[in-house]
Amino acid sequence: MLDKARYIVVEGPIGAGKSSLARRLAERLPANTLFEQPEANPFLARFYQNTERWALPTQLSFLFQRIDQINALMAADSGERVVSDFILQKDPLFAALNLGDDELALYQRIFDNMMPPTLPRPDLVIYLQARPETLMERIRRRGMDAERRISETYVQRVAERFARFFYQYDAAPLFIVDAEVLNPVDHDDDFELLLDRLRNMRSYREFFAYAG
Repeated sequence: MLDKARYIVVEGPIGAGKSSLARRLAERLPANTLFEQPEANPFLARFYQNTERWALPTQLSFLFQRIDQINALMAADSGERVVSDFILQKDPLFAALNLGDDELALYQRIFDNMMPPTLPRPDLVIYLQARPETLMERIRRRGMDAERRISETYVQRVAERFARFFYQYDAAPLFIVDAEVLNPVDHDDDFELLLDRLRNMRSYREFFAYAG
């Protein structure tokens, strides 16, 4: 599967290591990258300080950013391999989590009107999942200023939404990685094992964890 995939997405909740793994994959394959840019969102730090006040502008800023990146990807259409750390279809997941009913209805109208009529379909989606406690530990370890006020309750809600989203996800082949016990970002052996399993992936949906 890996050798044939031209458009690969690594996804997962905050702290799962999706951007780091996507970067490592892109370097190995090699491939171009299409990454979220949280540092370019001027509302993000304020969102973590006051979720209710800044949820809508934060969400819309990410939406515009992601759609601009997807449009640029489709316009380039170079046929080169791409590794990304987001899929646009997951954007409403955070909107439903963070917005009140009126704001969510407004966001949904904007999302529906901005959605490109055709979206590039990933050839492979890698979903990293881990417990909220593990995600929080990794968030604290990387020490980003904008994330210092994130609560474990919020991380737990995000992780639950991701689990629900990918439980129903069938738009592309899905490779689920137990990032609780596997660390392909920091451990070379885990990374090589992941590559081997991806190359030998045969089913539309597979789960990867240590046996026993």
